[in-house]
Amino acid sequence: MNIDIKKIFEYALQREYEGKRFFEENASRLSHAAATGAFRELAAEEQKHIEFIQSQIEALNKGTLSSSAALAKELKEGSFFSKRAAAEMLDQTVLEAMVPDLPVLRTAYLIEKDFAEFYEKAATQVTGEAKKVLNLLGKWERGHEVLFKNMHDKAYELYNQMPWGG
Repeated sequence: MNIDIKKIFEYALQREYEGKRFFEENASRLSHAAATGAFRELAAEEQKHIEFIQSQIEALNKGTLSSSAALAKELKEGSFFSKRAAAEMLDQTVLEAMVPDLPVLRTAYLIEKDFAEFYEKAATQVTGEAKKVLNLLGKWERGHEVLFKNMHDKAYELYNQMPWGG
């Protein structure tokens, strides 16, 4: 199978820009400060993805793929965001305040899920360092997916327990 890794990264770059734009635009629309903060931090993480993917494209233009080691380090440091945000989301008053934001949280979850699936599928079509890089990007996105799925599901659960009409 002859897959053009550069085309994979170019497509991924466009998707990451779309994700960043979604998180930036919705951060100001959310009704709860913790959710707004999570969206702003995620937009900043999407910017890291953009910069990393751009560096991969530049490296490919020079005839090589850069190492996955830098991304692995970012992934390890980035997990702090997900753990902290998840801990903050356990507060019931936070979740109750996020009920009006359920559609935005659901969309955030679906964006991250889609990113993870894209990277994982692309990783099955390549070998070597490209496979490592794509698998790491997929893992990073899975962490974000889990965060937003948990935020959405917990807020939705509270919504279902509210008197009819919210």
